[in-house]
Amino acid sequence: MALFRLYVFCFLKMLSFLSMWHQHSTECTDHYDPFPVNEADENQPHFQGVTGLQNLGNTCYMNAILQCLCSISPLVEYFLSGKYITALQKDCSEVATAFAYVMTDMWLGDSDCVSPEIFWSAFGKLYPAFMKKTQQDAQEFLIYVLNELHETLKKYHRRRSYEKRSIPRFCRKMIANESSIITRLFEGQLNYSIICLKCENCTYKNEVFTVLSLPIPSKYECSLQDCLQCFFQQDTLTWSNQIYCSFCETKQETAVKANISKAPKIIVFHLKRFDILGTMKRKLRTDIHYPLTNLDLTPYICPIFRKHPKYNLCAVVNHSGDLDGGHYTAFCKNSVTHAWYNFDDTRVREIPDTSVQTATAYLLFYSCQPFSIPIQKHKS
Repeated sequence: MALFRLYVFCFLKMLSFLSMWHQHSTECTDHYDPFPVNEADENQPHFQGVTGLQNLGNTCYMNAILQCLCSISPLVEYFLSGKYITALQKDCSEVATAFAYVMTDMWLGDSDCVSPEIFWSAFGKLYPAFMKKTQQDAQEFLIYVLNELHETLKKYHRRRSYEKRSIPRFCRKMIANESSIITRLFEGQLNYSIICLKCENCTYKNEVFTVLSLPIPSKYECSLQDCLQCFFQQDTLTWSNQIYCSFCETKQETAVKANISKAPKIIVFHLKRFDILGTMKRKLRTDIHYPLTNLDLTPYICPIFRKHPKYNLCAVVNHSGDLDGGHYTAFCKNSVTHAWYNFDDTRVREIPDTSVQTATAYLLFYSCQPFSIPIQKHKS
């Protein structure tokens, strides 16, 4: 009975918001348009998942993240099929419901542009900083969104202990007691080996991640593999960074090395372009070359778990401009047309594969599995 009332509630909410959304759709205007629109762009057919988003006042960071998330078919299908409704936590369902509305309008609506105001409003109630209509960090916003969706949709369950002798202790996965569509798609796990350089005692530490922040080792030009090698290379912690050793019973110089003990289906790389040196802030404009297909993560994954070492690019968040006056856009590959599109708030245009590589890339979304067209909920 409670579940039936929840369905009715969501249905009525959908009806009440739908008319307002379509009204916003007809009023969309683009605040940032560096490229002239030609007639071919205006007359191109409207495909599922190829929909612009209205800028609500410096919300290009949100629009870029929503476009990337709405291009990930397994996530889209989860919401369009209505599966999320049965997982909703009663006391915190507004953000996930609003997120489902955005996906529905972008994939099933007939407008070229829609407003994300319902989602922005619901999210802003929990995180007021994002309601100030000031420029925000897209990577930080993504982490908050993924965490909020997980908390709203998580389910608790028991797992058998992972204590097979054939699996090295340093490669064993953390035993979790909760999961969601977010953990199933985005959650990975790093394993750190920590070696005391005095007594050579080795300990291990696991760390869960949804976004992997990579250092940029060059000022002018490098590859994504260079960034990965820099992140996963062994570091020596000395002086003030020494780590306490339980055997020596004091802080010692330590060697630390990371690998991936659980590779997620969707791995998101954050390129650390915003650098802080003391009181000085700067943006690294390094041209980072990243592959569109067959990204090989084999060298960084614990050997026993190398199930999906090759990844294909599915979305990119770009940041142009400076630290305080920049602009976010997104490149996304559509699972219906298999073409790449440039999403610049309300402006959407198809781009060739050769245009996906850009020096403004800030977030890279890779998938180890090809995307199929999301299955919609069948009408009764």
